[in-house]
Amino acid sequence: MPMPLITVPLIACMLCQSAPTSAPTGDALLAQPTTPLDARVDAKKVTSLAPPQLPRSLTPPPPVIRRIADSASQVPVDAACFDQARAAIKRGLDFLRKHQGPEGGWMEGVQGQGSEAAKPSKAASSAVTALVIRAFAQAGFGEDSDPAVGTGVRRLLAQTRDERGFAPDPSGGMETYVASCTALALTALDSPKHAEALQEVLAWLKRVQWDQAEGVRPEQDWFGGVGYGSKGRPDLSNTQMMLDALHDGRVKADDASVQRALAFVQRCQNRKADGAAAWAEAGSGDGGFVYTVANGGESFASEVAGEGRYGEKMPPGTRALRSYGSMTYAGYKSLLFAGLAKNDPRVLAALEWIASHYTMNENPGLGQQGLFYYRLAMARALLAGGMDSIKDSAGTAHDWRCELINALVASQQADGSWVNPQDRWMEGQPDLVTAYALLAIEEAIKPTLQSQ
Repeated sequence: MPMPLITVPLIACMLCQSAPTSAPTGDALLAQPTTPLDARVDAKKVTSLAPPQLPRSLTPPPPVIRRIADSASQVPVDAACFDQARAAIKRGLDFLRKHQGPEGGWMEGVQGQGSEAAKPSKAASSAVTALVIRAFAQAGFGEDSDPAVGTGVRRLLAQTRDERGFAPDPSGGMETYVASCTALALTALDSPKHAEALQEVLAWLKRVQWDQAEGVRPEQDWFGGVGYGSKGRPDLSNTQMMLDALHDGRVKADDASVQRALAFVQRCQNRKADGAAAWAEAGSGDGGFVYTVANGGESFASEVAGEGRYGEKMPPGTRALRSYGSMTYAGYKSLLFAGLAKNDPRVLAALEWIASHYTMNENPGLGQQGLFYYRLAMARALLAGGMDSIKDSAGTAHDWRCELINALVASQQADGSWVNPQDRWMEGQPDLVTAYALLAIEEAIKPTLQSQ
């Protein structure tokens, strides 16, 4: 199958990467726990696999770029496409300014629910507020220069703290998701006055990761991942968001939390390899990713295909899980953020799946479900991969930046917002979907070329 065509840009000195480094020793990372398995884990559902294969050396992750480009000369797109992107961002931010809630947040009063949460959580507004703040900040609007941003930041910080310190969701239903979004907002603000708060959030994320501290053994399928909240089983969606937060917070790839997350991420890949889960060994081995390996594995693409979210409707002895778009882009960039080289077999397998399923029009495997989440994951992943163009399986080269910008501009509403008619995962909420769309466009016009 043809591999993606990668065109290499001129990288400014501030973005240059250093040489590969040694990975942390596996003895510490993969040691057996000395405490019993946490009571929140249902031991009957957990499966055991071969110990995870972690890299012996690490490649420096993609650079952190906190602002969009000032001119088209800094981005590998033509001036017309760049101007179109900037105009769409302005209209989207104007919409969000007009729809800021009375308390300073966005989507106030709307509750959200994680995939395994027992009940909805009011903290969904905190997560969306954080994503909106990130969109404003990356476009150059700071809390001291823009009243909407300042009010939003104050509300976010107030809503995620109590007398104990950082407390992203008292209900526990969405706390990890809120924490990752909060960290991404603080990294984008890039302000010294939030440095201490950012480190507190990053430390909190490391603590809630499922590992030896909760009695989880390295060979168990929960190891290294995080879920929506303190009681939930881990999934790739939340784990990739945690890795996004750690990466943008400049936590090094050799940090134990990053390498443990890599153990979980690679187990979610649909790839036949030593120690792969049973569903992966029985499956297509296409290199894509599923929602989670935990508790035997599950995939929303399998659900859409009529095979059951857990593959439980397949004939006996044939159970496998289907890869899909948003999770494959999430998995691909997570491998890079965790220090895997671009020629690592796991990275190449993911890239092959991406090439053979390239599209802007749907979330492959799910159709219109999660379309805007998919587009954001795609933009962030392709930027992380350093790709200016990508060849699909038919050999056609695609300028993904302009194709993404064109697709999003075409679906922008008259009032500057975006919304998905297929409202699964809250994509019927304009505040959330507008944040996703803006963040995707911003990834597409972050500076990677040396300014002329």
